[in-house]
Amino acid sequence: MTDPKPAITAIEQLLDDEESASLACVLSFNANDPSGAGGLGCDAVAMASVGAHCMPVCTGTYVRDTSSITDFYPLDDEAVHDQARAVAEDVPVQVIKVGFVGTPESLAVIAELSDDYDGVPVVAYMPNLSWWEDDKIDAYLDAFRELLLPQTSVLVGHHSTLRRWLLPDWSGERNPGPRDIAKAAAELGVPYTLVTGMPLPEQHIDNVLASPETVLAHEKFERIEAVFAGAGDTLTAALAALLATGMDLPEATREALHYLDRCLDEGFRPGMGQVIPDRLFWALPEGEETEDDGPEVHPGADYFEVPFNETKH
Repeated sequence: MTDPKPAITAIEQLLDDEESASLACVLSFNANDPSGAGGLGCDAVAMASVGAHCMPVCTGTYVRDTSSITDFYPLDDEAVHDQARAVAEDVPVQVIKVGFVGTPESLAVIAELSDDYDGVPVVAYMPNLSWWEDDKIDAYLDAFRELLLPQTSVLVGHHSTLRRWLLPDWSGERNPGPRDIAKAAAELGVPYTLVTGMPLPEQHIDNVLASPETVLAHEKFERIEAVFAGAGDTLTAALAALLATGMDLPEATREALHYLDRCLDEGFRPGMGQVIPDRLFWALPEGEETEDDGPEVHPGADYFEVPFNETKH
């Protein structure tokens, strides 16, 4: 009879090799987006594109098309909790990524889990919320500020969104710069802030990773008007994934911004609304990149978020 021990040993060695070669894993909290512009679908594709595995935790679903968001149906906090705990107790988590959560109760769940996984970086994105009701915006921003920002390692958001949220009483003659915003975030517990869409002279915009003391990284792009949906989620997902693979923060930021730039260059308009980043641009066969038979698409000042109502947050 053949001795089974060598075969068992070989299988165990194979499993060990597979474990050591496995992809970095990111626990991603976000909403379902049926348009495919952002949300969990975006997170999964963007993270895979830069070399990490997304573990998506659904917080609810948008009702939206490629033009606008009209509603959001949240999952209850117990459902969010159970999804996250089940996978986090099974798979080692390198980074936690937080997109749109929808309710203060679910934010509390994520804050508690982040506290339990002390040492795991949290990359949090604050999207434009002007499509939502004012009372829900206020409750969400307050809970995010009090519960999640103290757990956040890197906060990502458009300059206008972060300025209105973190510096609502700003009275300076100039607009607050990225270090001003980073300082306001740091007072709430956030060491690093990635501020996007900073206007520059000569039709350019800057995207700046800052702490209160210094600028750690920045990349600028040409400012040619176009409206994108899902760019902020794409950037945040790529940044979280690159950090999970072991890159340091400034390098991961630059790589994520360059990845987003290519996604936007190859962006496409599947419906009658905004342009969606092509997060799989690298998979196009040679010579099949976007042709010049349609409108040229480049990032504009608002390319990390849909234009917002100035009277809202």
